Amino acid sequence: MVGRVKSVLRGQGTGYIRDDKGRDLFFHKGDVLDRGYNDLEVGVAVEFEVIDDSISGPRAQQIRRVDRPK
Repeated sequence: MVGRVKSVLRGQGTGYIRDDKGRDLFFHKGDVLDRGYNDLEVGVAVEFEVIDDSISGPRAQQIRRVDRPK
């Protein structure tokens, strides 16, 4: 799937992605590939997989920036 970062809560190591269906999906910094959590900013385009987490509900994993920073 694809979407854009909606929020990044640095102190908690979490955030939310808005997918192309309009859903807000939780993610943890460990869900971001290649240690890319610190490169994420609000509005950045990402691709990811969705799992159904029993605690958080739909959750984004295997997150990767679509437009890598230079």
